[in-house]
Amino acid sequence: MILTDTHTHLYSKEFNADRTFLIEKAISSGISRFFLPNVDKNSIQDMLEVEQQFPKNCFAMMGLHPCSVNATFEEELMIVKKWLTKRKFTAIGEIGIDLYWDKTYFKQQQDAFRKQIKLALEYDLPFVIHSRNSFDEVMEILNEFKNESLKGIFHCFGGTVEQAKMVISLGNFKLGIGGVVTFKNSGIDKVVEAIDLKHLVLETDAPYLSPQPNRGKRNEPEYLLLIAKKIAEIKNISIEELAELTTQNSREVFGF
Repeated sequence: MILTDTHTHLYSKEFNADRTFLIEKAISSGISRFFLPNVDKNSIQDMLEVEQQFPKNCFAMMGLHPCSVNATFEEELMIVKKWLTKRKFTAIGEIGIDLYWDKTYFKQQQDAFRKQIKLALEYDLPFVIHSRNSFDEVMEILNEFKNESLKGIFHCFGGTVEQAKMVISLGNFKLGIGGVVTFKNSGIDKVVEAIDLKHLVLETDAPYLSPQPNRGKRNEPEYLLLIAKKIAEIKNISIEELAELTTQNSREVFGF
């Protein structure tokens, strides 16, 4: 069984005390592919060190998180561009718009998102979208590129069935389903029930968004099993079948 976590911050300081143990434990449980989204210039080195330690299991992305976008975001984008010329990354990410915490730099977030989509097209890479409280704003920008061959993942999808169908209509995007699917009254179970599995990928977003029964605590790599188990129950299939299908979906996005 090969399970794929398409979005995890394994380099986060929350894992400094037991990172190696947790990753090895997850690998022994069948979770053997971890995709690491970048946040900003401060996370790059830590991310690359985790990838270097587990080169067959951990795969780095490059991008600027919307919550790190401010008045000087162009300087951060120059760093992103520089790294893209130095080596190959699996995706541009995570990028997008976040209107949950602060709307001060909304225009700059829009600008950064557009510019990073163009980088994804330039380097023929998928991109991973952060869209907290900003689904409509993100879709508006994606529609500006509707004649381009975009592909990627809507990370931590938290929308409705109708919004999920809008994402699917874009053509080459998957919905990232994480711990929220285990939350009572989240509504994501209804989305999973209504949408064909070929459109879904798994993620933890560790150390954030820990699934039940660990909600509110540090999310860990092995908790992807709890997410997979919940989705398998909703779809009435075995966890082995779910692993095969969702890992294949992740290969369609990332190319391996």
